[in-house]
Amino acid sequence: MSTDVRAATSTIGVCWKWVDVEGDPRRAGVSAADQAALETAFSIAASLDAGTDSSTEITVVALGPVAAEQALRGALAAGAHRAIRIDASAHLPSDRVAAALADALDRVDLVVCGDYSADRGSGSVPAFLAAELDAAQALGLIQISVDGRVTAEGAPVVRALRRLDGGRREQLTVTPPAVLSVEGSVATLRRASLPAELLAKQAAIAVLPGPSAAEQHADTIRPFRPRPRVVPAPVGAGALDRIRALTEAGATVSHGETVTLDPPEAAARILAALREWGYLEP
Repeated sequence: MSTDVRAATSTIGVCWKWVDVEGDPRRAGVSAADQAALETAFSIAASLDAGTDSSTEITVVALGPVAAEQALRGALAAGAHRAIRIDASAHLPSDRVAAALADALDRVDLVVCGDYSADRGSGSVPAFLAAELDAAQALGLIQISVDGRVTAEGAPVVRALRRLDGGRREQLTVTPPAVLSVEGSVATLRRASLPAELLAKQAAIAVLPGPSAAEQHADTIRPFRPRPRVVPAPVGAGALDRIRALTEAGATVSHGETVTLDPPEAAARILAALREWGYLEP
Protein backbone atom coordinates (compact mmCIF):
# COMPACT_ATOMS: atom_id res chain seq x y z
CA MET A 1 0.00 0.00 0.00
CA SER A 2 1.35 3.44 -0.91
CA THR A 3 0.34 7.07 -0.67
CA ASP A 4 1.58 10.39 -2.04
CA VAL A 5 2.25 12.01 1.35
CA ARG A 6 5.92 12.28 2.31
CA ALA A 7 7.14 11.61 5.81
CA ALA A 8 9.07 14.38 7.55
CA THR A 9 12.31 12.40 7.45
CA SER A 10 13.56 9.43 5.44
CA THR A 11 16.80 7.59 5.97
CA ILE A 12 19.04 6.08 3.31
CA GLY A 13 21.92 3.85 4.27
CA VAL A 14 25.01 3.42 2.10
CA CYS A 15 27.32 0.46 2.65
CA TRP A 16 30.99 0.66 1.79
CA LYS A 17 33.54 -2.13 2.01
CA TRP A 18 37.05 -0.97 2.79
CA VAL A 19 39.68 -3.11 1.09
CA ASP A 20 43.34 -3.20 2.07
CA VAL A 21 45.09 -5.52 -0.39
CA GLU A 22 48.16 -7.05 1.25
CA GLY A 23 48.71 -3.95 3.36
CA ASP A 24 49.53 -1.80 0.32
CA PRO A 25 48.10 1.71 0.94
CA ARG A 26 48.18 2.43 -2.80
CA ARG A 27 45.61 -0.31 -3.36
CA ALA A 28 43.46 0.43 -0.33
CA GLY A 29 40.05 2.09 -0.50
CA VAL A 30 36.53 1.44 -1.71
CA SER A 31 35.39 0.36 -5.16
CA ALA A 32 33.98 2.61 -7.87
CA ALA A 33 30.66 0.83 -7.38
CA ASP A 34 30.62 1.81 -3.70
CA GLN A 35 31.26 5.43 -4.65
CA ALA A 36 28.46 5.23 -7.23
CA ALA A 37 26.16 3.96 -4.47
CA LEU A 38 26.74 7.12 -2.42
CA GLU A 39 26.13 9.41 -5.41
CA THR A 40 22.95 7.45 -6.16
CA ALA A 41 21.81 8.01 -2.58
CA PHE A 42 22.41 11.76 -3.03
CA SER A 43 20.25 11.72 -6.17
CA ILE A 44 17.43 9.85 -4.44
CA ALA A 45 17.54 12.26 -1.50
CA ALA A 46 17.45 15.29 -3.82
CA SER A 47 14.40 13.92 -5.63
CA LEU A 48 12.60 13.16 -2.38
CA ASP A 49 13.29 16.58 -0.85
CA ALA A 50 12.58 18.68 -3.96
CA GLY A 51 9.76 21.14 -3.30
CA THR A 52 9.08 19.84 0.21
CA ASP A 53 10.06 20.68 3.77
CA SER A 54 11.21 17.12 4.38
CA SER A 55 14.78 16.05 4.99
CA THR A 56 16.41 12.82 3.86
CA GLU A 57 19.36 11.70 5.93
CA ILE A 58 22.19 9.64 4.45
CA THR A 59 24.26 7.37 6.67
CA VAL A 60 27.42 5.74 5.32
CA VAL A 61 28.65 2.57 7.01
CA ALA A 62 32.02 0.97 6.33
CA LEU A 63 33.50 -2.17 7.82
CA GLY A 64 37.22 -2.16 8.34
CA PRO A 65 40.17 -0.94 10.44
CA VAL A 66 40.90 2.64 11.47
CA ALA A 67 42.28 3.36 8.00
CA ALA A 68 38.70 3.07 6.66
CA GLU A 69 37.85 6.37 8.38
CA GLN A 70 39.76 8.14 5.62
CA ALA A 71 37.11 7.04 3.11
CA LEU A 72 34.30 7.85 5.53
CA ARG A 73 35.57 11.40 5.95
CA GLY A 74 35.48 11.70 2.18
CA ALA A 75 31.83 10.63 2.26
CA LEU A 76 31.03 13.26 4.89
CA ALA A 77 32.80 15.91 2.84
CA ALA A 78 30.73 14.93 -0.20
CA GLY A 79 27.50 15.48 1.74
CA ALA A 80 26.67 12.44 3.88
CA HIS A 81 25.07 13.29 7.23
CA ARG A 82 26.54 10.51 9.36
CA ALA A 83 29.40 8.02 9.15
CA ILE A 84 29.78 4.74 11.02
CA ARG A 85 32.79 2.45 11.08
CA ILE A 86 32.43 -1.15 12.18
CA ASP A 87 35.71 -2.15 13.77
CA ALA A 88 36.47 -5.50 12.15
CA SER A 89 38.84 -7.16 9.73
CA ALA A 90 38.22 -6.31 6.08
CA HIS A 91 38.86 -9.98 5.23
CA LEU A 92 35.68 -11.35 6.81
CA PRO A 93 33.46 -13.62 4.70
CA SER A 94 30.51 -11.90 3.00
CA ASP A 95 27.85 -13.31 5.33
CA ARG A 96 29.62 -11.95 8.41
CA VAL A 97 30.18 -8.59 6.76
CA ALA A 98 26.44 -8.41 6.02
CA ALA A 99 25.51 -9.41 9.58
CA ALA A 100 27.71 -6.64 11.02
CA LEU A 101 26.31 -4.06 8.58
CA ALA A 102 22.73 -5.07 9.39
CA ASP A 103 23.26 -4.29 13.07
CA ALA A 104 24.23 -0.72 12.13
CA LEU A 105 21.36 -0.27 9.64
CA ASP A 106 18.43 -1.48 11.69
CA ARG A 107 16.15 1.52 11.02
CA VAL A 108 16.80 2.49 7.43
CA ASP A 109 14.24 2.76 4.60
CA LEU A 110 16.63 2.09 1.73
CA VAL A 111 20.15 0.66 1.64
CA VAL A 112 22.32 1.34 -1.43
CA CYS A 113 25.49 -0.71 -2.01
CA GLY A 114 27.98 -1.18 -4.77
CA ASP A 115 27.51 -4.39 -6.72
CA TYR A 116 31.13 -5.45 -6.14
CA SER A 117 34.04 -4.78 -3.82
CA ALA A 118 37.61 -4.07 -4.79
CA ASP A 119 38.98 -7.41 -3.57
CA ARG A 120 37.16 -10.62 -4.48
CA GLY A 121 34.26 -8.81 -6.12
CA SER A 122 31.73 -11.58 -5.53
CA GLY A 123 28.85 -9.11 -5.15
CA SER A 124 27.26 -11.31 -2.48
CA VAL A 125 27.21 -8.84 0.44
CA PRO A 126 24.03 -6.98 -0.71
CA ALA A 127 22.12 -10.26 -1.01
CA PHE A 128 23.26 -11.41 2.44
CA LEU A 129 22.40 -7.96 3.81
CA ALA A 130 18.86 -8.11 2.41
CA ALA A 131 18.39 -11.47 4.10
CA GLU A 132 19.69 -10.11 7.42
CA LEU A 133 17.33 -7.10 7.25
CA ASP A 134 14.40 -9.17 5.95
CA ALA A 135 14.16 -6.64 3.10
CA ALA A 136 13.48 -6.76 -0.61
CA GLN A 137 16.52 -6.84 -2.87
CA ALA A 138 17.20 -5.43 -6.33
CA LEU A 139 20.80 -6.08 -7.32
CA GLY A 140 23.08 -5.11 -10.19
CA LEU A 141 21.08 -1.99 -11.11
CA ILE A 142 22.06 0.51 -13.79
CA GLN A 143 19.45 3.17 -12.99
CA ILE A 144 17.37 4.20 -9.95
CA SER A 145 14.68 6.87 -9.80
CA VAL A 146 12.04 7.93 -7.28
CA ASP A 147 8.56 6.62 -8.01
CA GLY A 148 6.80 9.57 -6.33
CA ARG A 149 4.86 7.41 -3.91
CA VAL A 150 5.59 6.38 -0.34
CA THR A 151 4.50 3.47 1.79
CA ALA A 152 2.09 3.78 4.70
CA GLU A 153 5.16 4.18 6.94
CA GLY A 154 6.42 7.07 4.79
CA ALA A 155 9.26 5.23 3.03
CA PRO A 156 9.87 6.15 -0.64
CA VAL A 157 9.01 3.73 -3.46
CA VAL A 158 11.65 3.63 -6.21
CA ARG A 159 11.89 2.43 -9.78
CA ALA A 160 14.98 0.57 -10.95
CA LEU A 161 16.45 -0.76 -14.16
CA ARG A 162 18.55 -3.91 -14.21
CA ARG A 163 20.81 -5.25 -16.94
CA LEU A 164 20.02 -8.73 -18.23
CA ASP A 165 21.81 -11.06 -20.61
CA GLY A 166 21.47 -10.52 -24.34
CA GLY A 167 21.24 -6.73 -24.07
CA ARG A 168 17.84 -6.88 -22.38
CA ARG A 169 16.67 -4.73 -19.46
CA GLU A 170 14.31 -5.40 -16.55
CA GLN A 171 12.21 -2.64 -14.95
CA LEU A 172 11.45 -3.00 -11.25
CA THR A 173 9.25 -1.20 -8.74
CA VAL A 174 10.84 -1.59 -5.32
CA THR A 175 8.95 -1.02 -2.09
CA PRO A 176 11.00 -0.38 1.07
CA PRO A 177 12.54 -1.71 3.14
CA ALA A 178 14.91 -2.71 0.37
CA VAL A 179 18.57 -3.23 -0.45
CA LEU A 180 19.73 -1.90 -3.82
CA SER A 181 23.11 -2.50 -5.44
CA VAL A 182 24.39 -0.46 -8.37
CA GLU A 183 27.10 -0.82 -10.97
CA GLY A 184 30.09 1.49 -10.88
CA SER A 185 29.09 3.07 -14.20
CA VAL A 186 25.82 4.44 -12.77
CA ALA A 187 27.31 7.63 -11.31
CA THR A 188 30.57 9.35 -10.40
CA LEU A 189 30.89 10.58 -6.84
CA ARG A 190 30.86 14.37 -6.69
CA ARG A 191 34.01 16.25 -5.77
CA ALA A 192 33.89 17.80 -2.31
CA SER A 193 34.74 21.45 -1.76
CA LEU A 194 37.85 22.44 0.20
CA PRO A 195 35.84 23.83 3.18
CA ALA A 196 33.86 20.59 3.33
CA GLU A 197 37.09 18.56 3.26
CA LEU A 198 38.49 20.59 6.15
CA LEU A 199 35.30 20.22 8.21
CA ALA A 200 35.20 16.47 7.55
CA LYS A 201 38.67 16.08 9.07
CA GLN A 202 37.22 17.19 12.42
CA ALA A 203 33.89 15.36 12.11
CA ALA A 204 32.97 12.62 14.57
CA ILE A 205 32.74 9.08 13.22
CA ALA A 206 30.76 6.58 15.25
CA VAL A 207 32.64 3.32 15.86
CA LEU A 208 30.75 0.10 16.52
CA PRO A 209 32.35 -3.17 17.63
CA GLY A 210 32.49 -5.89 15.00
CA PRO A 211 32.79 -9.66 15.37
CA SER A 212 35.15 -10.95 18.03
CA ALA A 213 38.75 -11.71 17.17
CA ALA A 214 38.01 -15.45 17.21
CA GLU A 215 35.13 -15.00 14.75
CA GLN A 216 37.15 -12.73 12.50
CA HIS A 217 39.87 -15.31 11.98
CA ALA A 218 37.74 -18.44 12.03
CA ASP A 219 37.85 -18.71 8.24
CA THR A 220 40.75 -18.29 5.86
CA ILE A 221 39.75 -16.59 2.62
CA ARG A 222 41.48 -17.98 -0.46
CA PRO A 223 40.88 -17.54 -4.18
CA PHE A 224 38.23 -19.90 -5.50
CA ARG A 225 39.67 -23.11 -6.90
CA PRO A 226 37.35 -25.71 -8.46
CA ARG A 227 37.67 -29.25 -7.23
CA PRO A 228 39.82 -31.51 -9.43
CA ARG A 229 38.12 -33.50 -12.10
CA VAL A 230 38.00 -37.28 -11.62
CA VAL A 231 39.04 -39.09 -14.79
CA PRO A 232 39.63 -42.80 -15.41
CA ALA A 233 43.16 -44.15 -15.74
CA PRO A 234 44.48 -44.09 -19.32
CA VAL A 235 44.45 -47.32 -21.27
CA GLY A 236 46.47 -48.34 -24.29
CA ALA A 237 49.12 -50.72 -25.51
CA GLY A 238 51.86 -48.09 -25.56
CA ALA A 239 52.85 -44.70 -24.15
CA LEU A 240 51.51 -42.89 -27.20
CA ASP A 241 48.07 -44.44 -26.81
CA ARG A 242 47.96 -43.48 -23.14
CA ILE A 243 48.97 -39.89 -23.94
CA ARG A 244 46.21 -39.68 -26.53
CA ALA A 245 43.71 -40.95 -23.99
CA LEU A 246 44.82 -38.40 -21.38
CA THR A 247 44.78 -35.43 -23.75
CA GLU A 248 41.68 -36.63 -25.65
CA ALA A 249 43.56 -35.99 -28.88
CA GLY A 250 41.43 -36.80 -31.89
CA ALA A 251 38.22 -36.75 -29.83
CA THR A 252 35.14 -35.20 -31.36
CA VAL A 253 34.66 -31.60 -30.21
CA SER A 254 31.32 -31.16 -28.47
CA HIS A 255 29.35 -27.95 -28.69
CA GLY A 256 27.36 -26.15 -26.02
CA GLU A 257 23.71 -26.87 -25.47
CA THR A 258 21.11 -24.22 -24.68
CA VAL A 259 18.11 -25.37 -22.66
CA THR A 260 15.25 -23.47 -21.02
CA LEU A 261 14.09 -25.02 -17.75
CA ASP A 262 12.37 -24.05 -14.54
CA PRO A 263 14.77 -23.52 -11.58
CA PRO A 264 14.35 -27.03 -10.02
CA GLU A 265 14.84 -28.77 -13.38
CA ALA A 266 17.74 -26.44 -14.24
CA ALA A 267 19.51 -27.28 -10.98
CA ALA A 268 19.06 -31.01 -11.61
CA ARG A 269 20.41 -30.61 -15.15
CA ILE A 270 23.51 -28.79 -13.89
CA LEU A 271 24.22 -31.50 -11.30
CA ALA A 272 23.79 -34.20 -13.94
CA ALA A 273 26.25 -32.45 -16.24
CA LEU A 274 28.81 -32.06 -13.44
CA ARG A 275 28.55 -35.78 -12.69
CA GLU A 276 28.89 -36.60 -16.38
CA TRP A 277 32.02 -34.45 -16.66
CA GLY A 278 33.60 -36.02 -13.59
CA TYR A 279 33.43 -33.07 -11.17
CA LEU A 280 30.95 -34.86 -8.86
CA GLU A 281 30.78 -38.44 -7.72
CA PRO A 282 28.14 -40.52 -9.53
